[in-house]
Amino acid sequence: MAQTSADLIRNYLEDALGSERTSEAQLRKFACEGDDEDVQASFARHADETHSQQERLIERLKQIGGSVTEVPHISPEEMALQILQAERIQEERTVRHLIVAFGAETSECAFYETFATVAEAAGDIATGTLARQIQAEEQRAAKKFFSFLSSRSKIAFNMLTPNELDPAVETKAFDNPVV
Repeated sequence: MAQTSADLIRNYLEDALGSERTSEAQLRKFACEGDDEDVQASFARHADETHSQQERLIERLKQIGGSVTEVPHISPEEMALQILQAERIQEERTVRHLIVAFGAETSECAFYETFATVAEAAGDIATGTLARQIQAEEQRAAKKFFSFLSSRSKIAFNMLTPNELDPAVETKAFDNPVV
């Protein structure tokens, strides 16, 4: 599945734009729900920021010859399913799996923050301590997954664009798998 680096970048821009469109819609929905004005305002502010991100992605996509009309607007569930099921080379699947795992771990960190806070508010210090211990483990896992992204993305890039392979780009050292 060889392609040019320009094709690959265009695909990534389209993926990012689709993701930001989905995120903005979700954030705007969250901003209209509930009765916590501070939280709603935060959702609305980030929705505006997300819209600005889309505009910058669209501009860049146009600059490199991409088409905005081709970019899908999909639900977060559909996007996660596409990431997991996409027919890709193994190296790119590894990167996509790292992205999904990082997202899951950071989500679990947020859950355990809530869980620990509730347990502590209820006076259950043992459960709160357990939740904080697990949260720390989830944070370490997220950090580890994130640390692989750069080097594994370079590996996938070189595998996807073999005609443009740059041997000067070191992607993995024998004694240090995270370069």
